[in-house]
Formats: sequence, C-alpha cells, structure tokens
Amino acid sequence: MIALEHIAIHAGAFTLRDVSFTVPEATYGVLMGPTGCGKTTLVEIICGLRQPASGRVVVNGSDVTREPPGNRGVGYVPQDGAMFPTMTVRQQLAFALRVRRRPATEVAAREEELARELGIAHLLDRKPHGLSGGERQRVALGRALAAKPAVLLLDEPISALDEDMRGDMRDLLKRVQREHRVSVLHVTHDRHEARHLADLLLVMAEGCVRPADLATLGAP
Repeated sequence: MIALEHIAIHAGAFTLRDVSFTVPEATYGVLMGPTGCGKTTLVEIICGLRQPASGRVVVNGSDVTREPPGNRGVGYVPQDGAMFPTMTVRQQLAFALRVRRRPATEVAAREEELARELGIAHLLDRKPHGLSGGERQRVALGRALAAKPAVLLLDEPISALDEDMRGDMRDLLKRVQREHRVSVLHVTHDRHEARHLADLLLVMAEGCVRPADLATLGAP
C-alpha cells in the first residue's frame, strides 16, 4: 500500500499543496498528467529522494516520511534506468542486497532467480554499454525488485522503447506485479499503456491527484 497524505512541496516557483491519494495493497496504480505537473516529484517523495514541506508518506501502514530511501521497502525504476556504468548486470542486480550486507549465497541465488524471471541470464556478465533499451529496463526492474520491496515505483519505464518492445515490457510489468503482489505506482503519458496496466487510474492536474474511471481511457 502507498499513501500520500496532505503532501506539500515548494521548489522555486514550483509548488504542490495538499496532495493525497492511496494505492491499495497489491494494486497496479497508474498516474497520468501533463508534463511538468509534478508526477516525478511525487515519485521522488515516496522513495525518499525529496522531502515534503509537510504531510506524510505511508508505505504498508508505516509512516516513512523521515526514513532514508533504503529503509522504505520501495523499489524504484527511473525513466532512463540509471544504470551504474562500471557494473556488470550481475552486480546491478546484487546492489541492493550487498548494501544491506546479505550473505553471499543469498545474493547469488537472488541474482540467478531474477535473471531467469526477467529473461536476462545471458546478460549477467555484460556492462550497460551496448545493452538495448529493453534490456536496460529489464535490468533496472531486476535491481528494483532484488530486495523484495512491498512497493514498486516506475517513472515512464516504457517511454523510451520502440513500439515493438513496448508490448513485451507491458506484459512483463503486469506479470511481475501479480506474481510479486507488489503495490505499483507507474507514471506515464500513454493512454494505451495505462489502459493495459492499470487497476487504479490516478490523474494529476492543477496540483491535485484524483481517481479517474478507467473507462475514460477508451476501449482496448
């Protein structure tokens, strides 16, 4: 479960006031809205990269507003994947577990598990340079899932992919959400993407986030 309660933030001329919404447990939430309205800012507040001026961030019933990012139980896939350029795919997958000082046997087992699940076992010893956009996003998704988070935040994870790859990535994201039973908040501008993924549609406009009827996205 993800909840923002009366969130406010001020950054220069940019301001959000009294933003509240909830994504229930094991629900795929999609957040839509015009460019520059603050969608990425809200994602960064949830994962701890920004601090709100006021309000609360709640993850699975716990107030994590002042917790550091690593203590929030949140996995995050930024828009560009944000690969560590000098690390192999194997090291990317292991990163969150090594930071938490998990045993080497547990780390190795989780690497192999994620590589099989995401179809990237053949990439484990490669570095990000030369990976396709789809491969990079699969690695970024694996890295976000490594520590078994309760919440997964996805900031336009499909936008940079070509049309042929988008369908495969949509299917993968929905399957991962169902199998891992994570609560997802997925930011997108794409109505087609939202229609295929959303259990819950949230629309951001004029500094507010409101639930919207999935029927407004049109027929599949």
